[in-house]
Amino acid sequence: MKILVDANVPAAETCFAALGEVVRLPGREIDAASLRDIDALVVRSITRVDETLLAEASRLRFVGTCTIGTDHVDTRLLAERGITFASAPGCNAEAVVDYVLISLLTLAERQGWRLAERRVGVVGAGNVGGRLLARLSAMGIDCLACDPPRVEAESVEAERAGRVDAEEEAPAGFVNLDTLIDECDVLCLHTPLVRQGPHATHHLLDAERIAALAPGSLLLNAGRGDCVDGQALRARLSGEGDFSAILDVFENEPGVDASLADLAEVATPHIAGYSLDGKLRGTHQITRALCRAFGLPCRMTLEELLPTPPLRSLELGEGLEQEEALRLAMRAVYDPRRDHDSLRRASRRQGMARGFDACRADYPLRREFATLEVALAEEDRHLATLMAGAGFRVRRRLE
Repeated sequence: MKILVDANVPAAETCFAALGEVVRLPGREIDAASLRDIDALVVRSITRVDETLLAEASRLRFVGTCTIGTDHVDTRLLAERGITFASAPGCNAEAVVDYVLISLLTLAERQGWRLAERRVGVVGAGNVGGRLLARLSAMGIDCLACDPPRVEAESVEAERAGRVDAEEEAPAGFVNLDTLIDECDVLCLHTPLVRQGPHATHHLLDAERIAALAPGSLLLNAGRGDCVDGQALRARLSGEGDFSAILDVFENEPGVDASLADLAEVATPHIAGYSLDGKLRGTHQITRALCRAFGLPCRMTLEELLPTPPLRSLELGEGLEQEEALRLAMRAVYDPRRDHDSLRRASRRQGMARGFDACRADYPLRREFATLEVALAEEDRHLATLMAGAGFRVRRRLE
């Protein structure tokens, strides 16, 4: 068996070499010619798997994407050709939530407000949004959520179960998008890209909704760039200066609107989920799916793939304010300002498209909050719930 793997997929040789010959190519260089004698293809989000790519793929029997999202894959075409498809749902969700939390706290520090005093609206309560809501709630942050497909699905389930008033079965704290915009100070987008149908998300935040965002509010998009009208957002950000954005995703990647990126308080090159832990989870999930597809045993475990984190424990001194303590612990693991500055440098040296891709291809080591144990003094035990809610392991510090 011959397996073509995106060069940015970690541990590919460790996971796939026992199954067959492994060929590595950068994601944007994977083309129809490279698939001529390939039995299995493993990609990330930048490779579009469509009819053009598969034109000469007569041997291909499996396609896997080591990502949550699947909008870069024509799954209908794969099904028609009898090609098994697998994605990695949830693999990098924890990393994205880490990104959101430290980005919000970074902006709060920069602009002089406290996250605890804001109401956060989460659009999309799936693998990422659901985890974000859980962590924010555990931290005591006021939250609302919008997820019409989930509400609809749960209402249908309630009706099937014979519960008369299905509307009462909708998840608590769920509202429609316009209510979310009206009632929240911070809006976080975590929806898949859906171009058609009753729950289409393409330009979900259109010019009208972007204009409706209140002065002083903040938009964070770590979902899909095409869910926001980039031109309308750029116009709003360049207007009265009463609105902020944190953007990890953009329309037309990697050909990003450089002026929009410059207007964002934090602009990063689609790396919110780029923790080593998340990438290795994705590789492991696709390895297991490939083994199932070809009837092969899978002996590699995720624990064998994950290395020891470079920083395993952090002791916090006494008397820290809650959000400052959170920032210290979070930045010990990951600081999004590094990625913001990296994109700015790379785009100025190489142009936005090449710089955007270079930042992703050469992304430095990053772990997740859950890999760090935070030690607290007895006097700061009130921080334990907050730290645990944010995703850290917590222990009492021995004096």
